[in-house]
Amino acid sequence: MRPIWKSFRSLYFATLLMLLGSGLLSTYLALRLAETVDGLWVGALMAANYFGLVLGGKLGHRLIARVGHIRAYVACAGVVTAAALGHGLVEWLPFWLLLRMLVGLGMMCQYMVIESWLNEQAEAKQRGLVFSGYMAACYLGLILGQLVLVMHPTLGPELLMLVALCFALCLVPVALTRRLHPAPLHPAPLELRFFLDRVPLSLTTVVVAGLLIGAFYGLAPLYATRMGLSTEQVGLFMGCCILAGLLVQWPLGWLSDRRDRVLLIRGCAVLLLLAALPLALLQQVALLPLIGIGFVVSLMLFSLYPLAVALANDHVEPERRVSLTAMLLVTFGVGACVGPLLAGVLMRFYGAHMLYLFVCACALILVWRIRPEKVTHLHQVEDAPLHHLGSPANVAGSPLMAALDPRVDEQTVQEQMQDPVEAPEETADAPRATP
Repeated sequence: MRPIWKSFRSLYFATLLMLLGSGLLSTYLALRLAETVDGLWVGALMAANYFGLVLGGKLGHRLIARVGHIRAYVACAGVVTAAALGHGLVEWLPFWLLLRMLVGLGMMCQYMVIESWLNEQAEAKQRGLVFSGYMAACYLGLILGQLVLVMHPTLGPELLMLVALCFALCLVPVALTRRLHPAPLHPAPLELRFFLDRVPLSLTTVVVAGLLIGAFYGLAPLYATRMGLSTEQVGLFMGCCILAGLLVQWPLGWLSDRRDRVLLIRGCAVLLLLAALPLALLQQVALLPLIGIGFVVSLMLFSLYPLAVALANDHVEPERRVSLTAMLLVTFGVGACVGPLLAGVLMRFYGAHMLYLFVCACALILVWRIRPEKVTHLHQVEDAPLHHLGSPANVAGSPLMAALDPRVDEQTVQEQMQDPVEAPEETADAPRATP
């Protein structure tokens, strides 16, 4: 692992700074608004951020193709830094929605640059370790962003300055690199109808995971505040929940490679429903029980997306896995845009505990929809189950993330990104799988 760290430390450090700034900004804005507005506005800010991420996935390729990787990264880092500082200059909430969208759009372009660089420099046998290092940098950045609030609980402009400092410094390792630009890549096709027919259960799980994760990052700080927690306690609560997402990835991968992944998704949904039920029913919870239950809920919550990705890859041919990643990320983004709005409306009219009632409702949908008997295995790949890979905490990587996946052949990735695969025509009586 040490040679991997030495080779990619600048990109990992840039990723850590980006996620530190992003995690701190999300929680800071939720806490700033907690005393003055309702949950709908807080949820709308997170929805705008994820909308920007989805939009950036479409526009990032054009920007990189026009000006190159380094210039695109530097430009986006500048826009994100300015947008973060803009929250301290203007307090008109509709303008904050625009700023949050710009932050999401710019960060997606930065993800695309970093991930294409990692892909370009990683040897085939190193991809698993490279991806693990990238995932660890994402989680660590988000956790550190929450711990800043523990050390500095005052919600003053200095926190916005720290966010801007992180976004500004994250461009230094990339701007000073002496390596050649990665090869230009083109967007992968989404092939919506094909994937709806081939992996409907995976897409259902991904959209529900988007609903849950978007609502968590947007509204959990507001929920904790309404439970009577101070700013430093909110930071501790959020940090513990995100830490749970990191800790669960390795045992989850071990189980995923040895057990039926559909059963695991359904089992996680059942445990998520049971774990979130006390927080959904209780309108006041003490600090220690809140952190403990929140930790268990997050263990299940952050398990859904990687299990869905692994299940989908088991039923899609290698030449389509880059397109699959793009489809999964767009599906997740749609859910993450809608989730904070729905949960925000519930919290506005019925109280803060509605956040975890929303979690219970989403888990119940998965228990109802995800059933092993719906899997026909007609299109399961020969080497399934493929090796399970965890996912970054906010699942906000770019469609290029598939290039880091050691399960995907490097040559296949490059060929598909240069010459997208056309979806085959299906006859009326062709069999359809429903994994």
